[in-house]
Amino acid sequence: MTSSGVAPWVDELPSCAPVEDRGCGAVVAARYCQPVADVFVLVVGECLVDLAPAGEARQGIAGKSYVALPGGSPANVAVGLARLGVRTGFAGRFSAEGFGPWLRQHLSSNGVDLSTSVDATEPATLAVVTLDAAGRASYTFYGPETADWRWSAGELPVPRGFAAVHSGSLATTFEPGASVLAKWLEAVRDSGDAVVSFDPNVRAGLVADLTAYRDRLERLVACAHIVKASDDDLAVAYPGSAVEKVAESWLSGGAALVVVTEGPRGARAFHASGAQASCVPPAVEVADTIGAGDTFSASLLAYLASAGALTPEGVASLGSEELERAIGYAVAASAFTCTRPGADPPTARELATFCEAVVPRS
Repeated sequence: MTSSGVAPWVDELPSCAPVEDRGCGAVVAARYCQPVADVFVLVVGECLVDLAPAGEARQGIAGKSYVALPGGSPANVAVGLARLGVRTGFAGRFSAEGFGPWLRQHLSSNGVDLSTSVDATEPATLAVVTLDAAGRASYTFYGPETADWRWSAGELPVPRGFAAVHSGSLATTFEPGASVLAKWLEAVRDSGDAVVSFDPNVRAGLVADLTAYRDRLERLVACAHIVKASDDDLAVAYPGSAVEKVAESWLSGGAALVVVTEGPRGARAFHASGAQASCVPPAVEVADTIGAGDTFSASLLAYLASAGALTPEGVASLGSEELERAIGYAVAASAFTCTRPGADPPTARELATFCEAVVPRS
């Protein structure tokens, strides 16, 4: 962070100028031209090591080469927010040895405040990445006796002092930390002061008991104002159920906004008021999909912050037009992330330039 508390990425933000609407978030990206200095978003969860394929092994060595990349869905969201000029903090458990200091440096160098993070004696979590022919990523996790899942109530920050909190993924799945974090998120929601954003980021290989998993998931949905999930998440947690049906159930359970991402088909938003919106992404050459969903979450929150809507009342009052702009911005950012390897979200300037270049005129 700079001395003013603003992420260093804000120096890259373009000057503000009116533009015509070119569809799918381009107008929003061009408009998003100032750091959101009066909004602070706290992200809570895992920061782990992605071991991604790195081509063939060296000659004479029987094996496969991997490259270690910083990862973890919540950590990726924190970096994405900071790069878009939003003041961001991250509460995580970092191993004091091995990969831990390197993961800390990754977040701090991106302007993320780590004052609410803790040092842990356990090692960092590893995730081995497998890419299919289309660049879609799947993961095998090595845990849970690792740092990210061992939260105790005394390690989590007092639930106040921020505009929004985002969590989800494995931190809300693996015990013993998952139950501790769920109780803390309930306290944040009950305080009425902050928006709670939740992304289940379902991993099929970790769902041994579907009924128990769904019960936990719906408890967390009830804590959240915003729920972002992928169609793959829904296919695992609610096999055979239509997206619209699941979204309606989550809205009835307490969420104000449910957004479902659908890969190359874009995303759909469902609001408790009945408002809906959808957006199809621009065509891009996909390097891989690592971190694309996390970039979507970060960009959605960043847009709402820039629009002055990142409050419980603001989220509750969103209309169709604002929803379309919000998910258009997030879809464009997610598409950008797919164009380069690993979880490497855009800065505000990169996203604005990307939208101007690839989004067709409406």
